[in-house]
Amino acid sequence: MFLGAGVRTVNDQEVRGMTGIDLSRAEWRKSSYSGQSGNCVEVARNLPGLVVVRDYQKPDGAKLVISREIWQVFLKGLRP
Repeated sequence: MFLGAGVRTVNDQEVRGMTGIDLSRAEWRKSSYSGQSGNCVEVARNLPGLVVVRDYQKPDGAKLVISREIWQVFLKGLRP
């Protein structure tokens, strides 16, 4: 199902099929909007064609992997 601007929901089978994304070379950068509370995210933008987002407090937890194009759409939506 497409949600617009290239965003697509996936079912469990498709998610389990995602292999081969090597995040070992990700260079994580803490969000500049992060405060002292520890509620922040880190972003890796150095991987070819991908942007990866993770919880700063749970670096080994789940990660959001999206295309650079979708990342740009997301950022554009944040700007006034």
